Amino acid sequence: MEIKGLTVACFSPTGTTRRVCDAFAAGAGYADVEIIDLTHCEAEAVVPSDRLVVIAAPVYGGHVPQLAVGRMAGLTSDGAPAVVISVYGNRAYEHALQELSSLAASKGMNVIAAATFVGEHSYSSEALPIAHGRPDADDLATARDFGKAVAGKLSRLESIGRTALVDVRKIARPRQSLAGSLRFAAGAIRIIMAKPEMQVTPSVDAGLCVHCGKCAGLCPSGAITAGQEETTDKDKCIRCCACVKGCPRRARTFVTPFASILSKNFRRRKQPKVML
Repeated sequence: MEIKGLTVACFSPTGTTRRVCDAFAAGAGYADVEIIDLTHCEAEAVVPSDRLVVIAAPVYGGHVPQLAVGRMAGLTSDGAPAVVISVYGNRAYEHALQELSSLAASKGMNVIAAATFVGEHSYSSEALPIAHGRPDADDLATARDFGKAVAGKLSRLESIGRTALVDVRKIARPRQSLAGSLRFAAGAIRIIMAKPEMQVTPSVDAGLCVHCGKCAGLCPSGAITAGQEETTDKDKCIRCCACVKGCPRRARTFVTPFASILSKNFRRRKQPKVML
């Protein structure tokens, strides 16, 4: 079938999901590419059936962030083929891919391909790396190859019938050692049972902060106000840590005991998985 262009709708506070989407778009090779960045605003678009749609989001706690779901409320279609992509921090994406698939279907799209990629975890730091630096060159090469394969699939289809659709529940799951999963679960239970006083928002070192406002611009939920960067609205903060990773002065930090057990138990490199 003839596809006239590509529409990419992605939510990407720290940029990892966007990098995967950009690589996919390069591989797909369409001249007409529209990027709808949901990170800071809602989508308002009706995608025609002769365009391919990519719906992509990071995974928080095994789910698609509700902020991302809300931003996609105005995105609809009259039967466009769609690709759903979940980007997770090397632990597990759990329900997120299925949630994206269901969301795309509810918006009138036909899910003809899906993928899971690994991106640097929001809690990752130099001291406690969790999928540090990902997606890396190999991941992005896989994303480009995936884009090319999806474009090839569409070129071979006369129309989108039932056989062209995919059931994302059947996608191959990445390998994870049972011992690591059990150690993580036991560690998480110990933390929860101990009820430690934990940060709910990033902290700010007033001696380092120069009130440049970059963190306010990066925050996807409006939890930080320019000129008042030392305060983060706990009711709005989604703990994406975009402000932490993007602060040029390293004035912002987010310390959680979960970072230690994530770094310790999920060091084995998980590979991207695709479904066509």
